Amino acid sequence: MNQQVRARRVRPDALPADAAMVAQVRDAVLNEAEPVTGARLAAAVQSTGRLLGSEGAFRTLDRVRAELQGLGPLQRLAEDPEVTDILVNGPGAVWVDSGGGLQRRDLTFSSDADVRALATRLVAAGGRRLDDGNPCVDVRLDRFRVHAVLPPLSTTGTLLSIRIQRQRHYSFDELVSSGALDAQMASVLRGIVSKRLNFLISGATGTGKTTLLAALLSLSGSNERLVTVEDSAELSPAHPHAIGLQSRHGNLEGSGSVDLAELVRQALRMRPDRLIVGECRGAEVRELLAAMNTGHDGAGGTIHANSAASVPARLSALAALAGMEAQPLAQQAANALDVIVHVVRAGSGRTVSEVGVLERTAGGDLVVRTALARRGAVSERGPAWEALALKLERGR
Repeated sequence: MNQQVRARRVRPDALPADAAMVAQVRDAVLNEAEPVTGARLAAAVQSTGRLLGSEGAFRTLDRVRAELQGLGPLQRLAEDPEVTDILVNGPGAVWVDSGGGLQRRDLTFSSDADVRALATRLVAAGGRRLDDGNPCVDVRLDRFRVHAVLPPLSTTGTLLSIRIQRQRHYSFDELVSSGALDAQMASVLRGIVSKRLNFLISGATGTGKTTLLAALLSLSGSNERLVTVEDSAELSPAHPHAIGLQSRHGNLEGSGSVDLAELVRQALRMRPDRLIVGECRGAEVRELLAAMNTGHDGAGGTIHANSAASVPARLSALAALAGMEAQPLAQQAANALDVIVHVVRAGSGRTVSEVGVLERTAGGDLVVRTALARRGAVSERGPAWEALALKLERGR
């Protein structure tokens, strides 16, 4: 009998920390008003009386830290450097995107209450509230952008969408070597930056718009001042003089919000050599186009669109939110924007599929004409190539 006890004590790592123990340690730490420290966590683990051994204790500490300060059960997914998005569709379905499309993982939650508890904690850490009176919330947490939706708005349980901002940023040359750009396309994009043409990068969600934008901004002259405006700070160009502004949601009482349109107005007072709107999604498009029309060349941003040809319709929809009518928008956009760069995600990865020129027809409508289009491994010139070449020759 004594030999059995001694054997168990010699090899205690065989006893893993279960969910109940993790919850016990977590609750013990939270019930005290003192700050959560490593020493307090270690003491709480030891106070359980469980024989975990050094390896088991470390695993327990990691799990409790994830419960208190990280993403809980999702933390191990976030630690994968290839994962950019984690999607939770209720307790029984967790999906991730590692750059090759969505893939389902075998991780599950024991109940929807656990998903809701995690979502509520993450939202609270971002200074907002998630409950039946406020069932849809989007917050920014360090390198995570978290969006949550509660039932009954969601019909499949609590929904949690987490976008992870990675510290590693691809250079322009790395995009070329990866096949996202061929030589001709790369030369054109370099010219767009060096000649200070105004541009928008279009594409669907997850196609790499922000990655390409950051890489292009890194090509800007070192003596230029870049001011970026974003809803959630994701841009981090490799540039010696880049500063960022980030919008702010209202507090629990609904006050204190600062939207992108206001930030664009503030950015114009900060002497930008290049004004960048991370994503045009609302009334701020009016301020951006106005800035481009008043001498702020070399400006750019991203916009959600399924194709380059659909960008004018998207611009019209956003301008309507700012109270702009179709004809004034068309006139401003045609004078302000030079180039549309469209990116897609195909089986081979994220690629720049088209560079188009934004023009106004005789009837006053906005259109995008193709100047360069990806055809397999190389790009082919389109009907607007001469117009683009002239812009690249003259510059702004």
